[in-house]
Amino acid sequence: MSKIIEMKEISRIYKMGSEVVRALQSITIDINKGEYVAFMGPSGSGKSTLMNIIGCLDTPTSGTYILNGHDVSHLTENELAEIRNKEIGFVFQTFNLLPRASALDNVALPLIYAGYSRSEREEKAMQALANVGLADRAHHRPNELSGGQRQRVAIARALVNNPSIILADEPTGNLDSKTSYDIMDLFQQLHDQGNTIIMVTHEDDIAHYSHRIVRLRDGLIESDEPNEAVRTTTAEVGG
Repeated sequence: MSKIIEMKEISRIYKMGSEVVRALQSITIDINKGEYVAFMGPSGSGKSTLMNIIGCLDTPTSGTYILNGHDVSHLTENELAEIRNKEIGFVFQTFNLLPRASALDNVALPLIYAGYSRSEREEKAMQALANVGLADRAHHRPNELSGGQRQRVAIARALVNNPSIILADEPTGNLDSKTSYDIMDLFQQLHDQGNTIIMVTHEDDIAHYSHRIVRLRDGLIESDEPNEAVRTTTAEVGG
């Protein structure tokens, strides 16, 4: 399998006044195309910092990060923004939708930066909404949608550019149990279609949908093991 992420001896140090915080210490990890990986760890373990570096929202203090064949360890802000828009689809706990825009316009947003025409944007965004079962809600605003539907809109937006990786940060953190399982079923379908998914979660039952679990503690990888008991559900898609 081809590697989509190659990280070698990644460290991230923050200076906060006179205090030095070593958020990550010499992280070395590879992730293959098509994998489904969960990062776990207590608060302060470094999982969010690692996610930010993988997502090109931050750069390492030292070490090498190769994303899809490109060394992205020391790029400028503008170069990182370009890589983010092309390579990475983000799904956040808080959905991060524009409140006054329709579901369709929210999903089409990354395509504006990618330079598509309006008709192309609408066609691609509509297709992405159809892929998450929300074509009939395209013209609704976020406040007219349930939490589960809002997260589906966010997932459609993450998918609309055909990114190399989907990064999901606590994607069920604001959802009830049934809706959480519906969203995890959707991630399972996306993985079955060949998408590479990396998820940060502190919930064991959510992590067990992934096929590999990486546990962090104190900025180090504590364990990195295949998930022998991958959880699948037969929950109806909805929510």
